[in-house]
Amino acid sequence: MKLAKTITTLSFSLIMLFSLPGCQTNSSKQLLKTDESQVKMRSIQTRAFDTTDKNKTLRTVIATLQDLGFVVDKADETLGSVSATKLDGYQLRMTVTVRPKGNRQLLVRANAQYNLTAVNDPEIYQDFFSALGKSMFLSAHSVE
Repeated sequence: MKLAKTITTLSFSLIMLFSLPGCQTNSSKQLLKTDESQVKMRSIQTRAFDTTDKNKTLRTVIATLQDLGFVVDKADETLGSVSATKLDGYQLRMTVTVRPKGNRQLLVRANAQYNLTAVNDPEIYQDFFSALGKSMFLSAHSVE
């Protein structure tokens, strides 16, 4: 009886030992998948512009957000961030940050939330960056 109990315990221990690496592999795959999706999302949310004028870029971001129907909630030149909300039957909040990239460019990153859920739809970001790109061009060429 004691031998049967020992064999059962040993068998259970071996099963548990061999099943653990499988769990660990799935967790690693999930972690990598999450990292990949975050990198993909960051690439959708970020654009580089050939300028070093952070103040002018922030002013252009504010004007672009207002042109798209957003109301600016907060702007901080020191942090390089602008937060704005669009109320059009729903609440869309966008936070845009501007930071240097090397000596000749600025990175602009937009992060949108619908109510409290992150927006993953690339179209929202494409629309914003398309309008911002046009505004940056017009601003650079002093077209009002």
